[in-house]
Amino acid sequence: MHAPTCVLWLLVATSLAACGHGATPAKPFDEQTLRLAIETAKPGDVIEIPAGKHAMTRSLVLNTSGVTIRGAGMADTVLSFTGQIAGAEGLLVNASDFTIEDLAIEDTKGDALKINEGHNIVVRRVRTEWTRGPNTENGAYGIYPVQTEDTLIEGSIAIAASDAGIYVGQSRNVVVRSSRAERNVAGIEIENTIGADVYDNVAVGNTGGILVFNMPDLAQAGHSTRVYQNQITANNEPNFGAPGSAVAGVPAGTGVIVNSNDQVEIFDNDIVDNDTANVIVSSYFSAAYSAEREQAASFDPFPQAIYIYGNRFSGGGRAAGREALETLRTAMFGADGRLPDIVWDGVVDPGATVPALCVDNGDAQVLNADGANGYANPSLDQSAYACELPKLQAIDLPAALATR
Repeated sequence: MHAPTCVLWLLVATSLAACGHGATPAKPFDEQTLRLAIETAKPGDVIEIPAGKHAMTRSLVLNTSGVTIRGAGMADTVLSFTGQIAGAEGLLVNASDFTIEDLAIEDTKGDALKINEGHNIVVRRVRTEWTRGPNTENGAYGIYPVQTEDTLIEGSIAIAASDAGIYVGQSRNVVVRSSRAERNVAGIEIENTIGADVYDNVAVGNTGGILVFNMPDLAQAGHSTRVYQNQITANNEPNFGAPGSAVAGVPAGTGVIVNSNDQVEIFDNDIVDNDTANVIVSSYFSAAYSAEREQAASFDPFPQAIYIYGNRFSGGGRAAGREALETLRTAMFGADGRLPDIVWDGVVDPGATVPALCVDNGDAQVLNADGANGYANPSLDQSAYACELPKLQAIDLPAALATR
């Protein structure tokens, strides 16, 4: 149980002694004031950061659970790391029962906000951005909870990350909602995570809008993700990911991509004008990084139980961002034709007991690209996808997260 909340006002001439932090008078806000507040925080503390653009030169690290960091608004309180000289992140959190809200983190050398191994995490109305726009030298991740449990990301914005704007990795019980990802390589990525709801978001102008991946070299395999009621539009940004990174092979022009993951529902989304395809479903063998990563014997490389229904597709598919798919497009549909809304590499698990892909989406078609045979015999036969799968349950976060 946390101690009574203590609000540390970082721009008032009061004493920190009232919060049990000694008798040093508070100073006008600067980097050292914030660093001291974070490093000496006690459970229950609320660290208030005033409006303004505040220059940071080194990473901030929070190791205390039960702390809230709060600004005056994501447009008003900005932690600028343009002059960062030390540290891999902007803010690194190694703690649980953590809330961060109403501020922005800009121009970090590495990841903007990383939250490691915590539970009961809230990221609310936080903006991460590299202000020069898409650039391979930008930090990899904007909002980056990894190995967390019971995590809520809402009302946030992520711009110009060189890997993923909003990334949730190796976690359990996650909700990402009412957020915006723009001009990242991957807009929103759910990787090796068990149980995620991704809804009411906008993914626009990224290389790939929303990604649901399993990677082969991690201890936890992900499954059970619902992607719904999102606007996934014109994700055609040329890929600026670092060479060798997993996302460096994501074709520009991808709305939603599922790779090597199971039990994924994609429904009730507006998926529009993504130049390669509005949805791609693929196995590990079609990933550009597959030849460079060791595949453990326990790793399942095949997507299974992917259920696509009730989406609103339009446009897209007219300029595939991968050479093999572009060749396929022109060969099958002509120079001015378009790939179908759903492109599947067609690589199946020979021992599978459930369908790889079920589709109930009006006149939307699936192209089986026949990736296992070098795209030699692509097919538009839709009969294999006329199936149903059990609907996944909504993610049930602790009630306290919504009110914290």
